[in-house]
Amino acid sequence: MDQAVGWAPARTRAPGIVKTAFVHRDTQDAVAQLAAALGPDTLSLVVLFVSGNANATQIIARAADRFAPTPVVGCTTAGELAGDGYTEDQIVAIGLPATHFETRTILVPDLNDFSAPDIIHEMIRNRTEMGEARPEWPHEFTFLLIDGLSTKEDALTSELALGLGPVPLFGGSAGDGTRFGHTYVLHQGRAHENAAILTQVRTRCPIKVFKTDHLVPTSQRMVVTDADPSKRIVREINAEPAAREYARVLGKDPEQLDTFTFAAHPVVVQIGGQHHVRAIQRLDENGDLVFFSAIDEGLVLTLAEPMDMISHLGQEIGALTQSAQPDAILGCDCILRRLEAQQKQMTGALSEILSDNNVVGFSTYGEQFNSIHVNQTLTGVAIYPPEDDGHD
Repeated sequence: MDQAVGWAPARTRAPGIVKTAFVHRDTQDAVAQLAAALGPDTLSLVVLFVSGNANATQIIARAADRFAPTPVVGCTTAGELAGDGYTEDQIVAIGLPATHFETRTILVPDLNDFSAPDIIHEMIRNRTEMGEARPEWPHEFTFLLIDGLSTKEDALTSELALGLGPVPLFGGSAGDGTRFGHTYVLHQGRAHENAAILTQVRTRCPIKVFKTDHLVPTSQRMVVTDADPSKRIVREINAEPAAREYARVLGKDPEQLDTFTFAAHPVVVQIGGQHHVRAIQRLDENGDLVFFSAIDEGLVLTLAEPMDMISHLGQEIGALTQSAQPDAILGCDCILRRLEAQQKQMTGALSEILSDNNVVGFSTYGEQFNSIHVNQTLTGVAIYPPEDDGHD
């Protein structure tokens, strides 16, 4: 449920290693309320997930000032994962205490003009510095936040693969509710468009980076026969107008295609023996299909059907909690999963699973997992208490 607007303090969960706080976007002095809820610990990093209905520019400016010298990163969302699971119109704050986390951030200010070798060099230098600062901490992960309307997620993640080495990466594309107007990543007091932020983390906490979706490929295949890869637009499928052919395969009226249809009937591609979702974002003004991720002529699309989201999420979270209960799970959850849950009236049950397992994060316009950009997927990191949790 939404936090009431006014002076009500930010909510937080039971004390843990990872600090979390949640407040309604219209709460007065929201950043001050979040800072108070995160507590007095010295933080290595603060992450903010900000409702697309909020003034992200104002919030990140205030947060950078309030939390200084701790760096603050974040992005705008298509919904939030907070204390009650799926929520909207919230600001979610996550604090990583310096007692357990060492962090470095890299801003990619212009996704149309970036040097992958320079970024990789900085990634390697950061890993070396963190290793020297905390040689006794064995666990690492990289977290990517990127403009969800940039169409550059595929290019960036594939280019940076060389810099990751053995370190797993996950991430999410910034959102703007269901408007698809402007998305922002937040860094050093500013809201940036067409940009990305890499956060490298070294920690004493065991971690598990994961990717999951509830989709099963069918035998129904389609071939992209006309596309504009730079804009992720598909004009023809099977040499027919794309929307009409997609609707025919589904047995639906092309005039009735909408966001809920795309959420319920995604397509996948096979890469290296695994399926990865290539979700449809919307119909454009020409009636062509606009996708959330890379698309090209000749690509074979396989229609997928969803499993039950509730039982599937329960199983996946169960796998993460089988040997130990995570202190927190930071999650990047596709907006299409949220829309499907709403359409099927599963939001409450899914929210209960998320809340019970301390899942915090945001709804995205796309997700990243190692060197691949995907859709209709939940990616994240489970952070576990170290066996020896004595602070330095």
